[in-house]
Amino acid sequence: MTTTHAVALDAPSDPLDQIGLFALFGVAGAVLFSIAGAETLFGIGVACWIGLLAIRRERFAVPSFFWPLALYAAWTLVSLAFSPDPRASLSECKQVVLFLMVPLVYRFATGNRATTMVTVILSFAAASATFGIVQYAILHYDDLGRRAQGTLGHYMTYAGLLMLVLGAALARVLFARRDRVWAAAVIPALAVAIVVTFTRSATVGACAAAAVLLALKDFRLLAILPVVAAVFFAAAPAKLNARFHSTFDLTNPTNRDRLAMLREGEHMIRDHPLVGVGPNMVQVRYAEYRDPDAVEKVNPHLHNVPLQIAAERGLPALALWLWFVVALTIGLVRRVRDGDSSFLAASGLAAVTAMLAAGMFEHNFGDSEFLMLFLILVTLPFAAERAAAA
Repeated sequence: MTTTHAVALDAPSDPLDQIGLFALFGVAGAVLFSIAGAETLFGIGVACWIGLLAIRRERFAVPSFFWPLALYAAWTLVSLAFSPDPRASLSECKQVVLFLMVPLVYRFATGNRATTMVTVILSFAAASATFGIVQYAILHYDDLGRRAQGTLGHYMTYAGLLMLVLGAALARVLFARRDRVWAAAVIPALAVAIVVTFTRSATVGACAAAAVLLALKDFRLLAILPVVAAVFFAAAPAKLNARFHSTFDLTNPTNRDRLAMLREGEHMIRDHPLVGVGPNMVQVRYAEYRDPDAVEKVNPHLHNVPLQIAAERGLPALALWLWFVVALTIGLVRRVRDGDSSFLAASGLAAVTAMLAAGMFEHNFGDSEFLMLFLILVTLPFAAERAAAA
């Protein structure tokens, strides 16, 4: 590969490249405010990418972790074929189209574009976090009945997105060689906004991601986390304190319900080990498998990513998803110490950690907004090295 080609990847000259790049940057910002806007821009970006493949005869290129993800999508279609209601399952299967975010980022966010995209994400997230704090502090979105959610439709989606961005900001502070001031400035707003959503899963995910990043930088930095926790519990309002203390209370209704869901999912998997009950069928068949200790009469999903995947798509789907996670994690770990773009790899690793930790209590991998931003962050370090390799 020649140096000339590297410049072509990094400096948009072709109209399709320019439009695709701007659409992708638009997705990175819009996903924090509007899923409709993000999906529209995503469609434009995909159209440009396909145009480059078909018209410009570019080679189809993806990072290696994409292939188990593609096989996971294929098995989802197998599960769809065996679903008791394929039409209802189809709406869930449409989400696998979002996996094209990986080749999209890999094609357009090459070289220095990847670093710029993180700056864009941090800036939009800072505005979103500020709005959420205003909702809590001024507009009285300050209890479990009315929780800060930014401009998004659900507080858990909002908290999950900010959780991912918090990891990216901390990774930039710890691992980048320059441009760290803005990342450091937005961290307090991101952290506060996550907490005031009362979303325990996102808080757990953010703490897990922070712990991994601090340990990677210097194991001694982990001492910071207990100090931060102590300050929070000493200074937080009573409602927030009570919410996060409830995390450890097994008599809490939501905790009891999640434990019941583990048993319900186990029964679904035992009855349908190969193809699951069908995508989007957990809610439909919930009454059939409802545990005697369950609190809610029905739930849309099982609030646990691996359990949800195995229950609705079968154990082969879970194996493929785990392959994707392992392959992705190995690729990111290898890149963490790799020069100027190491913070991108650390950011991706933080995203994986946060997704897995929060995903034990919430089906975040099935959330379109979360999935889009997650795939952007984990693909950026692979895209950035394309120009470097050239």
